Amino acid sequence: MDLFDDLPEPTQPGGPVTAARPRAGTEEEEDEKEEEEEEERRAKRKREDAESEADKKEEQGEIKKVCKEGLPVLKGYVAARRGERDEMQDAHVLLPDMSSCLSLPGQSSRVSYFAVFDGHAGARASRFAAEHLHHNLANKFPSTDSENVDKLIKKCLLDTFRQTDDDFLKKASSQKPAWKDGSTATCVLVVDDMVYVANLGDSRAVLCRMEAAADGQRRSVTLALSKEHNPTMYEERMRIQRAGGTVRDGRVLGVLEVSRSIGDGQYKRCGVISSPDLRRCQLTANDRFIILACDGLFKVFSADEAVKFVLNIVQEGSGERRAGLTEEEVQFEAACQQLASEAVRRGCADNVTVILVSIGFRAKSSSSSSSQHTQFD
Repeated sequence: MDLFDDLPEPTQPGGPVTAARPRAGTEEEEDEKEEEEEEERRAKRKREDAESEADKKEEQGEIKKVCKEGLPVLKGYVAARRGERDEMQDAHVLLPDMSSCLSLPGQSSRVSYFAVFDGHAGARASRFAAEHLHHNLANKFPSTDSENVDKLIKKCLLDTFRQTDDDFLKKASSQKPAWKDGSTATCVLVVDDMVYVANLGDSRAVLCRMEAAADGQRRSVTLALSKEHNPTMYEERMRIQRAGGTVRDGRVLGVLEVSRSIGDGQYKRCGVISSPDLRRCQLTANDRFIILACDGLFKVFSADEAVKFVLNIVQEGSGERRAGLTEEEVQFEAACQQLASEAVRRGCADNVTVILVSIGFRAKSSSSSSSQHTQFD
């Protein structure tokens, strides 16, 4: 039953005022004419309602087709190289399923977490973030159903980064002498099939998505999932200068290469903040893998080169078979290790840490889902 059938036709407020015209016929004729017009309006409204209902059913049908793809199956692989540095200052975390650590809202069934932390002036900030950030995230993760889950997760991530930074700064300042360590952070949080990326500094995350080309072949498309923060960027430089800091030789006070970080207590008064850039992207059956890496990789690889390097190894299937691993797992493991080694071979003297997250779907549908790739408002 249409709930609006019994409601009167809405008036049109604010329309032009016209002068009253004399009635052309008898009152009975006019009444009959008005009744006919009213019937026509009701019939038109019913047709529009029927069309709207049909559209809703069609949309629901599309949603059901999308859901047939199932939840993505994620597996993480990591490779770390010290390079020419005296110390490995990178840290990383792989939690393909951290659902048991969370009180999930009713509509969610699985949460995955992957993160890379690139330390500077020491390894204490990166190791602290690797040990504590996901625990803070678990404590703050929304546990109630909500129509606006994106907004809740956004707040959760912002609060998580702020608390992790505050906790480290308190610990650092209590030491004698005070710790001066800092760290970038690139975290990928996957809630069912939605990816949320929180990023500080110059580590990066990129997604490999396969799309059909004009010749009928499938081509890889590289999607940036993160935004770098360095003092040469206009908005970053303006914030630093407003806080009383300076940018010299592309660095904060001529020293710090990044404009956002965890730690770096001596630069917080100069506009260096711990608020991450937040982005989200819905996974589809066309997605193959995500690369998370510190800037050591991207100093010698473009994002597109890194994606094609991994894709070539995975497609060639040149990895050695290992007990307990499927052929695909062997290929992704080999691709991850070879990508990190190639970065060192190309002359990167910095630490190199690469996390490769493979994406698969147990059940696929011929209908491709609509994707989102947006930045939070």
